[in-house]
Amino acid sequence: MSKLVCGVGINDGKYLATVGGRIVLEYGLWKGLLHRCYSELYHRKRPTYIGCSVSENFKSYSYFFDWCQSQLGFGQEGYQLDKDLLLKGNQTYSEGLCVFVPSELNVLLINLKNIRGRFPIGVCYHQGKYQAQINLFGKRQHLGYFNTPELAFQAYKTAKETYIKQVAELYKDQVDIRVYAALMAYQVEITD
Repeated sequence: MSKLVCGVGINDGKYLATVGGRIVLEYGLWKGLLHRCYSELYHRKRPTYIGCSVSENFKSYSYFFDWCQSQLGFGQEGYQLDKDLLLKGNQTYSEGLCVFVPSELNVLLINLKNIRGRFPIGVCYHQGKYQAQINLFGKRQHLGYFNTPELAFQAYKTAKETYIKQVAELYKDQVDIRVYAALMAYQVEITD
């Protein structure tokens, strides 16, 4: 009988986990997503993963291995496994919602809620006004000063949604068509 990985994952031995003493890419990804979802130690370091889970199919290493082989972007340099780009707020790693995306796309929608403070995303208080700012292609851009955090957020929202569409166009032919569609339809919310 196979030993469970993180108490839930099953490696039935159909595919190797290591070759020449090195962890196989598929196994490293699989074990990593199980840790993110089910390791209490990991949750202490990264509490944003508390409540995340893995679909029944993805609990099988051989299923996950086979799934990876058919995914656009799998094994490409700089691509990462993403669970919540196709469905904002998704907390389940599953075959229908996970995709491989370039790291630039994976960080494009991070909201950093836990370190941002009390203002909406893209907004800070500066010299008696609410400042809107955004990072565009690695450079911080000032969007203006506003009388309320809501007005500053609206400036950020408009700029961010435009930027997301620009980045989507750059990667259109390099990602799953569902990724492109999700980015083109993405809406930044004040609660993000």
